[in-house]
Amino acid sequence: MEKCRVAGVVYTLLPVVAALCLSACRQPVGTPSDGPQASATPSGYGLEFLGPADCSSRGETFREVWCGSERAAARVLARHTGAPSDGPRCPPTTDFVLHISPSGPTPPQGPRESGRDSPAAAGNGPATPRGYACMRNLESPHPGDPGQGGGPLTVVGDCVHSFREGEVRETACDGSGEHPPEFEVGSAAARRALCPDTTDLYVRLGGDRPVGCARRV
Repeated sequence: MEKCRVAGVVYTLLPVVAALCLSACRQPVGTPSDGPQASATPSGYGLEFLGPADCSSRGETFREVWCGSERAAARVLARHTGAPSDGPRCPPTTDFVLHISPSGPTPPQGPRESGRDSPAAAGNGPATPRGYACMRNLESPHPGDPGQGGGPLTVVGDCVHSFREGEVRETACDGSGEHPPEFEVGSAAARRALCPDTTDLYVRLGGDRPVGCARRV
């Protein structure tokens, strides 16, 4: 949970993505015959459960599938061991974060990736280390893109609205979300003093430039 102070008011950035508790199987689904071109097969397919560049299906379960298969819905941008709150940050284009358990599906425990919960997937026992996969949908929509009102990270170009006293939540910048945008993150800085004088709200982004400089829209 990230808190930002503007004119004596503390704002807390809360998640917009609802927690999902889903499961996945270690056994890869689909073969190169499922897709049109063998060249679409990632070099690591089937070697590690949802390793870098691997693809997954979507639905009631997450399954590793060949990326050329019609079942493929999302690709792994990065794969890390441990908890998202303790490990490396996901790439800015991440649409959702998949929490991977070696023994079975486990509900997300507390805030993950800027306060957002993660779906859960099961690997193949102890051989699959507990960790998380940074996922991007193969096709639109991409909630992690700037201004789309979703995704596990807050990035430059995202918008937020007042949720309740002292708190804000991300929303679509084009007004298509349930709530209209009130602030837009226009730039990022290493510290607050480097934000423009016109900044109305400071939002924690993480990374090398952790301060988001937001203006009222």
